[in-house]
Amino acid sequence: MSAESDARLVDDAVGRWTESALGVEGRVLDVVRAPAGVLSTAGEEVDPAATDVVRLAADLVATMRVSPGCVGLAAPQVGVNAKVFCVDVTDHPKTRSHHGTFVLCNAVVVTSSRNERAREGCMSVPDLTGDVKRAARVLVRGALPGSGAPVELAAEAFEARALQHEIDHCEGLLFLDRVAGAHAIHPRKTYL
Repeated sequence: MSAESDARLVDDAVGRWTESALGVEGRVLDVVRAPAGVLSTAGEEVDPAATDVVRLAADLVATMRVSPGCVGLAAPQVGVNAKVFCVDVTDHPKTRSHHGTFVLCNAVVVTSSRNERAREGCMSVPDLTGDVKRAARVLVRGALPGSGAPVELAAEAFEARALQHEIDHCEGLLFLDRVAGAHAIHPRKTYL
């Protein structure tokens, strides 16, 4: 089996994941806004099979689902200092390809290529957007909550950007930390 075939199988595991695998209903949590300290503190690695991590995963998905325009949410954004986040870019107009809804624990970017600049916003910085350079393609490694199964997924374009944005949250970084300067920060034109 080739490395590309292996990557597709792993990508499929992420694509088949649903929040029902968590076995718990998520609660909608309040989203923390900058300059809250938890947003600038690197999160702690977690045990993906731990009950509190499974609960957190369900809460992140539930909170993302009720937040208009939200395509990802990380634990620090709900006040929890942990490396856990959810992503779902399925219905976003900039999406070219996607893996559906998923949650990753302890995720890291393994490889990346071709930086592109694009506008980003964030629920924790609701009044601003910024032009941020990010890799257009990434390979991300993490673990699924509940089972703790290690996974890698290859993402491109908008989904790759969303993954990098959420991984940054888990490392204590906001998109504002990635802009080239004040000229790359803009007032939000559309409020969600």
